[in-house]
Amino acid sequence: MTSRPAERDDAKPPPLSNLLRELPNLALIWSSPVRPVRVPAETSLGAPDERSPVLVFPGILSADPATSLMRRTLRASGYHAYASRLGVVTGVTPQLVARAEARLEYVFAKHQRPVTLIGISLGGLYARVLGQRHPDKVHLVMTLGTPFSGDRRANNAWRVYEAINDHSVDNPPFNDDPKRKPSARTIAIWSPYDGIIAPACSRGEENERDIAIEVPERHFEFSASRRSINRILALLEEHAG
Repeated sequence: MTSRPAERDDAKPPPLSNLLRELPNLALIWSSPVRPVRVPAETSLGAPDERSPVLVFPGILSADPATSLMRRTLRASGYHAYASRLGVVTGVTPQLVARAEARLEYVFAKHQRPVTLIGISLGGLYARVLGQRHPDKVHLVMTLGTPFSGDRRANNAWRVYEAINDHSVDNPPFNDDPKRKPSARTIAIWSPYDGIIAPACSRGEENERDIAIEVPERHFEFSASRRSINRILALLEEHAG
């Protein structure tokens, strides 16, 4: 059983010890495309056309294969689940945001109903920005370990971000503010055991999201652990209306 970290300022980057504990979970992400689907027994299967379609955005230096198990489990549970088709996500740029908008438009037009957006880590910034820009096309925004609030350097990934982008984390090349809550219902999933993102940044303030849910996962478990995926299924069922 994982022991909870000692009380500390959770708006600062997680300590090195938490970061090192993330490394074994990389195997969950890398093996996501080949792991078998297991639908929870309590899942209420329904007609996919009666449910909000789901569009999933992966995190930084990741791509759609990392969310394969999640999407395949959603499909087996009665959802239309779609990959982002953004390629390897290196940052948040106008070009990638435009591609994400086109993907949202495609899913919305295909099903003629608002879309649920799920974003892991950096991918959650795409989900929130799309929710802000296209309120008529978005049913729900769910972020998992996404640093949408607080100091943009309160994490252990900002140096990597700046190394592979032509702008700093403090000056992204677009005017959207991820802290602003989309009009759609917004769920922020966060963890005190996160080794990448400061918990306060992924939890957000009360006026920045509708619901904040504390979970026991580490950062690299958010997209690929069965526990996390099963929780996502339960939340989708709960907020289906």
